[in-house]
Amino acid sequence: MSVWKALVGQEPLVEALQHAVTPAGMTHGWLFTGPPGSGRSTAARAFAAAVQCDTHGCGKCDACRQVLVGSHPDVTVVDTQGLSIGVDDVRELVLKAAMAPTIGPWSVIVVEDADRLTDQAGNALLKSIEEPAVRTLWLLCAPTSDDVMATVRSRLRQVTLRTPLVETVAAALESDGVAAGLAAFAARASQGHIGRARALARDESVRNRRHEVLALPQRLRDPGDCLRAADNVHAAAKEESEQVATGLEQDELAAHAAEWGSGTRGAKPRGEQGALKSVKDMQKRRRTRMVRDSVDRALLDLLSAQRDVLRLQSEPGVELVNEEMRGELEDVARRADQARTLRRIEALLGCREAMELNVPPLLALEQAFLRLARA
Repeated sequence: MSVWKALVGQEPLVEALQHAVTPAGMTHGWLFTGPPGSGRSTAARAFAAAVQCDTHGCGKCDACRQVLVGSHPDVTVVDTQGLSIGVDDVRELVLKAAMAPTIGPWSVIVVEDADRLTDQAGNALLKSIEEPAVRTLWLLCAPTSDDVMATVRSRLRQVTLRTPLVETVAAALESDGVAAGLAAFAARASQGHIGRARALARDESVRNRRHEVLALPQRLRDPGDCLRAADNVHAAAKEESEQVATGLEQDELAAHAAEWGSGTRGAKPRGEQGALKSVKDMQKRRRTRMVRDSVDRALLDLLSAQRDVLRLQSEPGVELVNEEMRGELEDVARRADQARTLRRIEALLGCREAMELNVPPLLALEQAFLRLARA
């Protein structure tokens, strides 16, 4: 299976990248942009595999498989665990970028969330991108080019991914063995976010959690309801992050112990405590981000329902994102006017903006749900 197969609905981009893998099309710095769920990181990893592959992305050779599972020694992927990428992290990457590849033709650095680079980190990265080592590639990913420092993005070749059509996502799910009806639902509900669509299609608990979130606005009758609803959404986000993070953390602590000889007799090696603190700090940042991401997914689901209501108020026969809830949403549309629906949408958008400004998710949810109840 080709490394490009995972890119759903991105045929023009795949064609451009397949040409770029050849010596005539190669550039040392790339910026992959596109909306959430479009596959920016997937595209960057596929490109990293293709440049290490003798046949430019067969998906079957050792090089392709190693890159795709994250074990290739010449491909470093920065999967941001915190809310930002600091200057110390970038300095480590710059040192790696200066080294020659060990087994492949290229040393590749993939920065999955380049929009999270601090200004100091961006400045530290700049010289390495301006004057890259001969066999080094930088692959940066961000939602838009404006999310990356102008001095950095001006030195990168930009490629843009689009949100896949709902029909394309549904077809991809069906090709993975998902039943047609469930595939159609997951594609609509995810609004073209292929990763979210796969989670909805494969995990009933994800579908149930989404349904519970969508039912919340009709239960917000007084401040007590609002605070309880906010607490429930936040608690569910923490539980979800706990389920994902616990196994990762155990593996990371075990790897740290193996590397430093922790648990053995004798004095601890110099620097072991500092290294352990760094691991635990990273884990804490990752949990914080996981909770925020989970809350944000709930907000996006709520926004999809309110936008459906607005569509029904404007054009009753229009197709909905939440088609399975048409009856309930039609009832909401009849009982409210467009001005009220717009106020609800503004409350939810305001919650997302507040979290981007580092307002604690629980506080942001409480404020949003109180505004929903008053709307």
